[in-house]
Amino acid sequence: MLEIDFIPAFKDNYIWLLRRGDRAAVVDPGDAAPVMARLQADGLRLEAILVTHHHADHQGGVAALAEYWPATVFGPADESIIGCSRPLSGGERIDVLGQEFEVLAVPGHTAGHIAYRMPGAVFCGDTLFGAGCGRLFEGTPGQMAESLARLSALPDDTLIYCAHEYTAANLDFAAAVEPGNAAIRRRIAQVAEARQAGRSTVPSTLAEEKATNPFLRCSEPAVAAAARQRDPAAKDPVSVFAAIRAWKNVF
Repeated sequence: MLEIDFIPAFKDNYIWLLRRGDRAAVVDPGDAAPVMARLQADGLRLEAILVTHHHADHQGGVAALAEYWPATVFGPADESIIGCSRPLSGGERIDVLGQEFEVLAVPGHTAGHIAYRMPGAVFCGDTLFGAGCGRLFEGTPGQMAESLARLSALPDDTLIYCAHEYTAANLDFAAAVEPGNAAIRRRIAQVAEARQAGRSTVPSTLAEEKATNPFLRCSEPAVAAAARQRDPAAKDPVSVFAAIRAWKNVF
């Protein structure tokens, strides 16, 4: 199995480091400097770069890394990814450090956003966060709802490797949507303890997200009722999702 660790970047980004022996891959390297420092300190050779979408904080370090190491750059075919040598649209299976990954199309945050899934884990960029989901910069509510449903259909023990430490703020919103949800209250306490100790709250499990993430709970009566307080026309899961995503934008 691959070893998985994170390299912190910017204010709250996680660049995921995959390693097998002295071979390495990284997911969403927005900044080359901390990646190069870590690889050199650990004596690792970069073989692959996996990019989920085109935003600069996810691909800004690709050019410098690929210049230093002859790494294969995987990225969404429908987006402009610097140095992309393996464009992907979803449905492909790729080999990374001897591990097979399934590529999932998860548009919504951006038009061509993809995720990389291996047994027990998914690297989902800015589509699904701890207790939240990405903003809809380019996609529609229907697209994002479908993308989240695709991720929600994975096994419950799947580890969710998202790209930002947003969990605490997202849980504040989740509690506003579902004030009676005891699982959310428990998770708020757990996350507060972890952050006070300087620990990451990522990855979470899909089961945890399905119990506490309002964007995966749009069919739940309490979430639908909260959405209708914002938009009386919110009746089906997609319109419920649209209503609570619009609410989160101004929360």
